[in-house]
Amino acid sequence: MSKINLTIQRKAILEVIQQSHDHPTAADIMERLREEGRSFAYGTIYNSLRYLTDAGMIRELKLGETASRYDARTDEHQHIVCKSCGRVEEVLTELPAEWVSRVAEETKFKVLHADVVLEGMCESCASQ
Repeated sequence: MSKINLTIQRKAILEVIQQSHDHPTAADIMERLREEGRSFAYGTIYNSLRYLTDAGMIRELKLGETASRYDARTDEHQHIVCKSCGRVEEVLTELPAEWVSRVAEETKFKVLHADVVLEGMCESCASQ
């Protein structure tokens, strides 16, 4: 992408995502902006999220839920989702190279990127 055009709205949305540790949805972002006294139209939020994703400034996460979540951390990492409360955590353990090469061998694909979502129960839900 060429020069990045960070409008006031895009900058505000990016800041909300960077300050969040819960991988917010578009609705979460809109609510947090409202709490700060800022009100953006749905279209502005969604267009800004698409722009920031395409620019490589954030990651869009499709975690098997209906709504996408957004992550300011763009380095290679995976996610784990609690099947009970929906909590999302980052997984920094690297995928085994052997696993990726076996997938490539099995499918005859050249693997460019792996996005693995693990599911389970968080410590809090598991202890209930």
